[in-house]
Amino acid sequence: MNREGFIDIPSGKIWYRIVGVEKEGIPLLILHGGPGGCHNYLELLEVLSDQRPVIFYDQLGCGNSERPQNRSLWTVEHYVKELVKVRGALKLKTFHLLGHSWGTMLAAAYVLSEHPAGVVSLILSGPFLSAPRFINDQRSHLRELPEETQRTIIECEKSGHFNNPDYQSAMLKFYKKHVCRLDIWPECINQSFTKMGEDIYKYMWGPSEFTVTGTLQNTDLSDRLKEIYIPTLLTCGQYDEATPATTAYYQSLLPNSEMVIFENASHEHHLEKTELFLNTVRTFLNRIEEERKKHD
Repeated sequence: MNREGFIDIPSGKIWYRIVGVEKEGIPLLILHGGPGGCHNYLELLEVLSDQRPVIFYDQLGCGNSERPQNRSLWTVEHYVKELVKVRGALKLKTFHLLGHSWGTMLAAAYVLSEHPAGVVSLILSGPFLSAPRFINDQRSHLRELPEETQRTIIECEKSGHFNNPDYQSAMLKFYKKHVCRLDIWPECINQSFTKMGEDIYKYMWGPSEFTVTGTLQNTDLSDRLKEIYIPTLLTCGQYDEATPATTAYYQSLLPNSEMVIFENASHEHHLEKTELFLNTVRTFLNRIEEERKKHD
């Protein structure tokens, strides 16, 4: 059974959908990437609704949610408040929280700023918890591209001609290596790109994953990760934008955490290694719930 609707908050209407409404397991709340992305590319997580409710929502300004043109809303602090409103409206007393990419920063910021009770576990997939570290990793990835591609990127960055077809082609080469390595991208990714809030992405991040000009460029939660004691699973792909080395660094800072690397996969490792990813997440969720029952 599904339930779909909108949550009214002062700044607009937030779309949500719950799959597996009547299941008995602890709900799993999904935070999509971006900023400015939307839920579509994570829909395969619906499979987990055979044991628990799985909850998707589109952050304000993208996907099926309203799109107020108000830049004062495009902050980490606002999206944390938005998450608080979603949780309250859906009456989530206890829940697991899964974030992908930008969604991992939102998840960590929520836990650190709100100190919420009832978050049973965190799953941080393709973690983005330090913008400076993420940027450095992407610059390293760029140095692995052909020299001609590198020159194109450097020239377009200097001129600001980010709509140049050559820059767009270079960007696609990078994405096909580090964002999604599938020969044909699934329709769910195409839908997410079609429905994304592009203005939010450019304002908070920049014209591409590796050219960062936005308000998030200095955001770094690394120093505070030691404060998060919630059981945490970190996942990344071998060729992920969130590199295995960086993901391992985050894992070393989180007191109650574990990490899984998916071979021959990248940032969208949940799509590239779907069965293995879903089994990994399912096993983690079930183990956390079993441990919780032992202590109740």
